[in-house]
Amino acid sequence: MTRIQPRSIPQQAFARLADAGLHPLLARLYAARGIARADELDTSLKNLLPPEALTGTAEAAILLADAIEAGARMVIVADYDCDGATACAVGVRALRAFGADVHYLVPDRVTLGYGLTPAMVEIAARLEPDVLITVDNGIASVEGIAAARAHGMATVITDHHLPGDVLPEADVIVNPNQPGCDFPSKALAGVGAMFYTMLALRAELRERGAFAGAKEPNLAELLDLVALGTVADVVKLDRNNRILVAQGLARMRAGRLQPGIRALFGLAGRDPARASTMDLGFMIGPRLNAAGRLSDMSLGIECLITDDPGRAMNIAQELDKLNRERRSIEAGMQEEALARLAGFDAGNRATVALFEPDWHQGVIGIVAGRIKERLHRPTIAFARASDGELKGSGRSIPGLHLRDALDLVTKRQPDLIVRFGGHAMAAGLTIRESELARFDAAFEEVVGELLEPAQLERRIDTDGSLESGYFALDAARMLDNEIWGQGFPAPLFDDVFRVERQRLLKDKHLKLELARGSTRYEAIRFNHAEGAAGQIHAAFRLGINEYNGVASVQLMLEHFEAA
Repeated sequence: MTRIQPRSIPQQAFARLADAGLHPLLARLYAARGIARADELDTSLKNLLPPEALTGTAEAAILLADAIEAGARMVIVADYDCDGATACAVGVRALRAFGADVHYLVPDRVTLGYGLTPAMVEIAARLEPDVLITVDNGIASVEGIAAARAHGMATVITDHHLPGDVLPEADVIVNPNQPGCDFPSKALAGVGAMFYTMLALRAELRERGAFAGAKEPNLAELLDLVALGTVADVVKLDRNNRILVAQGLARMRAGRLQPGIRALFGLAGRDPARASTMDLGFMIGPRLNAAGRLSDMSLGIECLITDDPGRAMNIAQELDKLNRERRSIEAGMQEEALARLAGFDAGNRATVALFEPDWHQGVIGIVAGRIKERLHRPTIAFARASDGELKGSGRSIPGLHLRDALDLVTKRQPDLIVRFGGHAMAAGLTIRESELARFDAAFEEVVGELLEPAQLERRIDTDGSLESGYFALDAARMLDNEIWGQGFPAPLFDDVFRVERQRLLKDKHLKLELARGSTRYEAIRFNHAEGAAGQIHAAFRLGINEYNGVASVQLMLEHFEAA
């Protein structure tokens, strides 16, 4: 069952925002998202939380400044997703601008797995680093940090993932979620943690007179990378993250973006001058992620750190090709998953756990997300790894903290999960293949206890009906220009329409002509082949369809049911 529920609109906040000069539609949307005053929407850099508020940045700055002065060699160990790639690119670009000798490595998803493992340290040791820096990983790397220290490396962790019961014994940890850190923005992405570390390092170098007689590096030039990684990692867009994303988008729209990001926009058929969070999350991010899923994320990182537009375009074309391959693999895996679930009884299950022997490790997270969206159940998809193990990637629903659920499974059955980590809405784990059935039962039991029956009913929160005058290009473009994302959702409206016409595009997209009163609207629901009834209650976004150079408003249907 799916329930469409309009958000409540605090009338005092709405009136205050409208009185401050906000467009009435924006005032209504922002009030419904908890904004009470217009100054909360000020995304200028002066409102960014200061670097010194983030625990560990001052100590990291001193360690790294000392290393730069000593001519020490640094190696960054990155994660193989978009957040990790952008965090690595921020680190490489900033440290090189500061005069550092810096290199990077990124583990292979299949052979080495996630994070700073002892095996990854051995590979890093071949570069003979004096300092090892992690980005978007490391907070769970107790053994990896111990191995690095045994090699005589100084270690700096920059991460945002939730820590386990034991912290690695690194020289410095920068992570807003570590115990004792009072940084107000716990939602900072991995790229955000690295950007803050670089801000602190620049301040330390400035204090030491490192830029005397020279132009100080402008770290604002890296904000397009920060925005991309923040949006692509689907972290909550609290005010601090909205500032980072808004500033990054402003640079893109002004044409001040890295050559690699410009090339990716071109291949996605999008105009950076009209860059939006939807572009970053659904067009640019997936093309970078494809490298880590199917190949080597070094390809993505090279795209982000090169200053040669020609090289950037060549690499971006490779990434685009990998993304097309990823989509093809994903489609096959999703078809297999849906066939397996043909008899799934949602009334008797709180979870879904799926495994097929030939599934690709790099794509199971996407498949888990698709199945979670379809069934509204916490879903984990597994692929075969080496040595009789399965690697799983999970996606959750509102109300269930997935990492905490896996932690509870481990506390009850300590020998069941080999390793795990992640966030509230996404997590990864490794189990032995022989234990799949036992894990399925244990996960189902834990989630069944943690969730109330009402939480297993899909609820679509909307912004209610949209006034007729706002079904217009200027309103759609105004909405596109704002900062939306996780925890600050893009506008979604609902209403009842008559279905005048409908047809299938490419055998999988439902194209409709809808009517409300005497007005007709073009609409589409992607990846939905089932026809609509004569009258429907639909939840929709206000989209823009551009065809042959002509732009028109199109309703992007997220859900509909007979009305």
